[in-house]
Amino acid sequence: MKISIKTKLFLVCSIVIALIACSSNSNDMEEEEPKDPIDENKIEPFELSDLDPNLPSFVSVINTTPDDMQWVKVEAMSDEFDSWDDDKWFNSFWNYGNTPVSMRSENSSVVDGKLCIKATLDENSQLWFRTARVHSKTQISYPMYTECSMKTSSLSAFNTFWMNNGDIDDRDEIDIVESNANPTPECSDQTNKPSNFPWTPWDFPTQMNSQYFIAKGGVTERHEDNFDTRMLSDANPNKGKTWDETYHIVGAWWKNARTVQFYLNGEEAGEVITGQNFTRELELIFDLWTSEECYLGGLPQKEELNDDSKNTMRVDWVRTWKLEEK
Repeated sequence: MKISIKTKLFLVCSIVIALIACSSNSNDMEEEEPKDPIDENKIEPFELSDLDPNLPSFVSVINTTPDDMQWVKVEAMSDEFDSWDDDKWFNSFWNYGNTPVSMRSENSSVVDGKLCIKATLDENSQLWFRTARVHSKTQISYPMYTECSMKTSSLSAFNTFWMNNGDIDDRDEIDIVESNANPTPECSDQTNKPSNFPWTPWDFPTQMNSQYFIAKGGVTERHEDNFDTRMLSDANPNKGKTWDETYHIVGAWWKNARTVQFYLNGEEAGEVITGQNFTRELELIFDLWTSEECYLGGLPQKEELNDDSKNTMRVDWVRTWKLEEK
C-alpha cells in the first residue's frame, strides 16, 4: 500500500509533537521532584557577638526552650564585671590538698571589665602558687541555666567554672568546665601512659572537662562528659580554638534533679544523667589551681607565674536564668 506524502508528513509531525511533549513532561517531573527536607537542627554560620545577651546563647543558635516556658534573668547571679560587686561575690580560702595552692583575696579583681583570677609566685612558701576562688552569694536550683565567657591562663593549671554546695563527704557539684590550656610536656606525652590512664591531658588545650559529683555520707557518685572545641560545627567561629586563644562561652542547663546539659559557644556539648537526685541549691564558683598529678596536667614552671601574659584567667561576663512557666 502506497502512503501519500501528506500522510508521511502527518506521521512525522505527530512523532515530533510527541517527543516535544515527553521532553516537556520530563522537565515538569524534574521540577516537581521533592526537595530535601529542611534540617531544623542545622547550624548556620554565626558570630558569638551576634548572640542575644538577654537569653541563653543556644537560643540564638538552636532554640530548644520548651514552648510553654520562658527564661527569666537572675540578676544576683549575673554580672558584666564593670566593677567588683560585694553584694554578689565573695572569696573563700580553703586550699586543695596535696597541692602548692594558696587562696588569697588579693589574687582576684575586676580589671578592664573582666573578672581576673591571677596566679602569683610565693618563692618562700611550700604553697607557692598564690591564686583565688570567687563564689556567688546567691544559690540556685533547677530548672536553670548559667553561662560565662572566659579566656583561660596559659599556665599548666585548671581554670574552672563550677557549681557546688557542701563539703568533700556531703555535697552536690556540677563542674561546667575545668580547662588546662597548657599541660606540661611530661603529662601530655601519651607514650608513657597506661591504657586506663584517667583523663586525656594531651587533649586539654581544646578539651572541655565537664562532670558532676554527688557525695552522701562519704560515698561519691561521679561521671563526666568531656566535649572538645574541635567537635563544634563548622559554622562555629571558635571551632578548634584553644582555651587561652580566645574567649569561649561555657554553660550548663540544669534541667531537673538528674539531668545537666552542657553548652560550648552556643552548641550542645555533652550531657550527664545522675543515678541519684541532686538535692541542694548550688552557688557559682570560679577558681584557678594546679597539681603535680598528670591527670590534671602537672605543675607549671615557677617562673611562669611572673609572666603576666600567661598567669591570669579572665571572665568577661556571667549570666544566669531560671526557667519558668509563661
